[in-house]
Amino acid sequence: MLKPAPSVHRRGPARPGGFTLVELLVTLGVLALLLLAATPPLATWAANARVRGVAERIGNDLRLTQAEALRRNRLTVFALTAGTPDLGSAPGVDGSAWFAQALPRLAGEATGDSTLFILGSSKARQEQVTLSGPALLCFNMIGRPVSSSSTGLGANCSAPTTLTRPIVYRASAAGADRPLEVHVFAGGRVRVCDPARSLAAGQTDGC
Repeated sequence: MLKPAPSVHRRGPARPGGFTLVELLVTLGVLALLLLAATPPLATWAANARVRGVAERIGNDLRLTQAEALRRNRLTVFALTAGTPDLGSAPGVDGSAWFAQALPRLAGEATGDSTLFILGSSKARQEQVTLSGPALLCFNMIGRPVSSSSTGLGANCSAPTTLTRPIVYRASAAGADRPLEVHVFAGGRVRVCDPARSLAAGQTDGC
């Protein structure tokens, strides 16, 4: 017995893979809207990251200046400057760069000796971060901040007045919503903290 031939279903032409032009335009439009919505938070995050990078660099360089005071057994100085951060540069309050150097032990010792230079950085200037803080901070031979009126740099060093009132450096930037501070205490402790948060309230990153 002959079986009927199977019916043949005709299909239309196969659709090519990929997106149509309309689908592509809709997708791009949605992505553009998402990017526009995310731009302000991303810009703020980037500005905060620049501030944190500069604050942490200052904290590390202060610790290095402190360590060099112990290693060299002489006064060292951390200085803000508006000029090029180099040996003997002019210190300035709220400078946009910083440097550190050892101070001569004796009045007759050469102040231009390159071995006195410890470090220099223009990171705040490069990252467009604004600094505020004292022109000079001196560390003695046991790594504690001290007052000195004989730095030979045209400015004096001042030490913290009490155990609870540190020397403060502040870093901020346009577009950032979290300025940070670097505190140097009378005993020599250096820490980076957030002034908007409270250490007394148990917030470990607070000031």
